Amino acid sequence: MSVNESKAELYDMSTLSMAEPEKKPDHHKASVFERYIQTCAAEVIGSALFIFVGCSSVIENVEGTGRLQPALAHGLALAIVIAVLGEICGGHFNPAVSLSVYLVGGLNVVMLAPYIVSQLCGGMLGAALAKAISTEETYMNASGGAFTAVQSSGQIGRAVVAETVMTVFLTLVVCMGAVNEKSRSHLAPLCIGLTVAADIFAGGAVSGACMNPARAFGPAVVANYWSYHWIYWVGPLAGALITACFVRLLLGDRKIRILLK
Repeated sequence: MSVNESKAELYDMSTLSMAEPEKKPDHHKASVFERYIQTCAAEVIGSALFIFVGCSSVIENVEGTGRLQPALAHGLALAIVIAVLGEICGGHFNPAVSLSVYLVGGLNVVMLAPYIVSQLCGGMLGAALAKAISTEETYMNASGGAFTAVQSSGQIGRAVVAETVMTVFLTLVVCMGAVNEKSRSHLAPLCIGLTVAADIFAGGAVSGACMNPARAFGPAVVANYWSYHWIYWVGPLAGALITACFVRLLLGDRKIRILLK
């Protein structure tokens, strides 16, 4: 080694020894942000976008299309927001989905209430955005995208059963397609969106095919339309409980199933 090389090496070593130590990133703060703040923000944004599209499709429904326009709008919007935000928050955007996922072990109990609050806030935001782009006449004619299928007490039983069964279908697809390891599929976002569309085609005339308390709550608040609103909480939450029983007792893999492991 030459003298010049030796001096250069000593210079480099002295520079390193005198340099300030690098600051290590605060992984704890990043973990808290990603686990709590980012996930809830994603639920608010995803719910707002989904419910904005859903309400707008009902408000601006062209005469003659029937349930086709709302079914496609809801299904496509939900599939898209799950695909792009699912890796951040799980892509629930629905209190009934969050409840069923929690009951089958896919969501920490600490996050259940924040998720539901985020979804309800997103629902109000989405409904408000739908109102902002609508004319007063079309908005009032559609009750702001709120659910108006049930008009008398004689329809309550059918509507509750319809909401329960349709939510069982939806939450079962979510739990088996996105949570249960044995049946998990990369096509889960598409399957979930198609399930919503199919449910609207099947039960739209009976109950409106809500399956989502946040979807009902947002336009109810913005349009101040509360007639038979409780149906869209009781039916979907009952459906979520039934799905959890199916998955926990019969359909789940060994990690989820509580019987005959």
